[in-house]
Amino acid sequence: MIERYSRENMKRIWDLQSKFDKYLEVELAVCEAYNKLGKIPDENLAEIKSKAKFSLENIDAIEQEVKHDVIAFLTDVNNSVGKENAKYFHMGLTSSDVIDTAFALQIKDSSEIILADIDELLQELKRMAFDNKNTLCIGRSHGVHAEVMTFGFKLLNWYDELSRAKKAFLSVLSDISVGQISGPVGTYSNLPTEVEKYTCDILGLKPAKISTQIISRDRHARFISELALIASLIEKYATEIRHLQKTEVRELEEGFGVNQKGSSAMPHKKNPVLCENLCGLSRVVRSNMLTAFENINLWHERDISHSSAERIIFPDTLILIDFMLHRFIEIIKNIVINKNNMLKNTELYGGVIYSQKVMLKLIEKGYTREQAYKIVQNHALNALNGVNFRENLLKDTDITSKLTVNELDECFDSAVYIQNIDKIFARF
Repeated sequence: MIERYSRENMKRIWDLQSKFDKYLEVELAVCEAYNKLGKIPDENLAEIKSKAKFSLENIDAIEQEVKHDVIAFLTDVNNSVGKENAKYFHMGLTSSDVIDTAFALQIKDSSEIILADIDELLQELKRMAFDNKNTLCIGRSHGVHAEVMTFGFKLLNWYDELSRAKKAFLSVLSDISVGQISGPVGTYSNLPTEVEKYTCDILGLKPAKISTQIISRDRHARFISELALIASLIEKYATEIRHLQKTEVRELEEGFGVNQKGSSAMPHKKNPVLCENLCGLSRVVRSNMLTAFENINLWHERDISHSSAERIIFPDTLILIDFMLHRFIEIIKNIVINKNNMLKNTELYGGVIYSQKVMLKLIEKGYTREQAYKIVQNHALNALNGVNFRENLLKDTDITSKLTVNELDECFDSAVYIQNIDKIFARF
């Protein structure tokens, strides 16, 4: 298992040392597979496992001459195991057998960290949602006040979305956690198919049902797509916090340190800078998704146009997602919830958001829907221009002839709007 959050830990998975460590892990697993099949004697396998090593300095020096990183790696390792054992190394394999299988191991290790991040964020969202199950706030559509809801209800929607994203991520992780040991163009021309099965069993991967000289890149494109979806959800939540931190709204605020400064010019500024950062990073992740899709189209059984791009987009995307999830966890843990402002915003313009209840009550009392809508809309639009909605309703004989004061009060009872909140939360 990979140790929980450390930016350096995720970075380490994708450094050169780790890459070649995975190459060696794959090659040794292949040797073990051949040993199971009686192709490598026990004593030779023991020597290979005890002596096999490499150095980045040696690989770099060799690569300067041979212009091929896998050959440079193999040359250095073969020097360490000796001539007698070197003949068993890389038997029947092509470079991509090692590269793509090792790549799957790096992705799998990185994904353990991502899943731990997602689980922690889900836990925080669920906790905050239940803590605020009955915290009244205004729901908005088109950015405009709609009807009363609760802040916990908003958070529960976030929790549900991220839960689905986790499920999709687990599915694609299963699809990408495959290895190949199938030789040039994938036909097992120089090795038994059993080598692939045994090797993948040892490494904790599934054998690809079929491969060319590489594992097909539709798997990798879908993997990056799911990471882009996670990034987009984080951006959605960060954008919501940014809107709710506006001066005229102030329902939420990012945590603000004692010595933190918001502006070099304006001492009053408290800006949602962390959420803004996340929105920007989400754009980078989505742009990497486009490159992953471009990598699907390779010439014939393989070219290496995908390779240079993947060396950038995979470490960058996984490091970014790890960072984004961790940052958003900290935002949620330190968020300031201004419950008084949430309540105050539901009461703006004399409770104009209760217009539907008033309309329905008038219909119940005998008005047609068109009549009731016109009467209430007139007062509602006037309220938005500064007239108190509820007070004006009480002055209108078209309304008071149908509704008593108590009946009108019932229309402005927020409890009616959240009467099913417990039932919704019970689903979780």
